[in-house]
Amino acid sequence: MLTFLLVVHALVAAALVAVILMQRSEGGGLASSGNPAGLMSARGAADFLTRTTAILATLFVALSIGLAALATMSRSPTKIDTSLSRSAPVTAPAPTPAAPVPAPADNNAVPLAH
Repeated sequence: MLTFLLVVHALVAAALVAVILMQRSEGGGLASSGNPAGLMSARGAADFLTRTTAILATLFVALSIGLAALATMSRSPTKIDTSLSRSAPVTAPAPTPAAPVPAPADNNAVPLAH
């Protein structure tokens, strides 16, 4: 089911790109080829392309949301893994008193005169 919907989504996306590129552009786009009237000059053709663009865009968004919902439902775990759960909080052991560390002997010290 997911593969079929992905193929349909790709076809809708390709059709949407094709319909958008066929529309009349004001700035001399890809489909106009220098003709100011566009690829289809009739008013009815322009309305048809606009309507087709709206339908394909709605279908594209609906398929995107449906595919996202289907992907999250099919990939969700069936049970919760409790192997890493803790039963009680772990506390650090109390530090043990350390023996005093003797200061290093300074062999270069100058004796004090009395």
